[in-house]
Amino acid sequence: MQRLLGGIPPAGRGPAPVHLWNPPWCGDIDMRIAADGSWHYNGSPIGRPAMVKLFATILRKDPTGHVLVTPVERVGITVEDAPFLAVDMAVEPGEAGDRLVFRTNVDDIVEAGPDHPIRFETAAAGALKPYLHVRGDLWALVTRALTHDLVARASVEAGAGGAMFGLRSGTAFFPIAPAEDLDKAP
Repeated sequence: MQRLLGGIPPAGRGPAPVHLWNPPWCGDIDMRIAADGSWHYNGSPIGRPAMVKLFATILRKDPTGHVLVTPVERVGITVEDAPFLAVDMAVEPGEAGDRLVFRTNVDDIVEAGPDHPIRFETAAAGALKPYLHVRGDLWALVTRALTHDLVARASVEAGAGGAMFGLRSGTAFFPIAPAEDLDKAP
């Protein structure tokens, strides 16, 4: 996996155990994750990748929205779309078929499968928007270039609800659209 994902090793410690912390609410701060994946504080981009990666380790989504959380405080931030971007993908052979392994813009390594599904939405202009589950209720928007790669790998499979056009990673199948809708595409 390291070789296929640009030589970037998996993160050492990983994210903090934010799901275990329930500190008091301290209000919102002027931090925003833009739709393009860039992080901003007080209106200025955060230019240090190491700082963004650090903040990403203490990010979670609560019922009221995205928060940065430590054992002693919890603050709200704004997320315009998804908090992460899936920026790189490797196809690795597996016993149950090829596995799709992604790297996010904050260097999380995520294998698509039952625990990390891919969901597909349609943007306002009709474009396909795939999202990869990263952890908790945090998702990564798949970049446009990788979206083209995913669609090129997709195929039609029969299922209980009818034939579906979708994507397979190992044993998991992620439907994109009913196969009959393919005939209606321009």
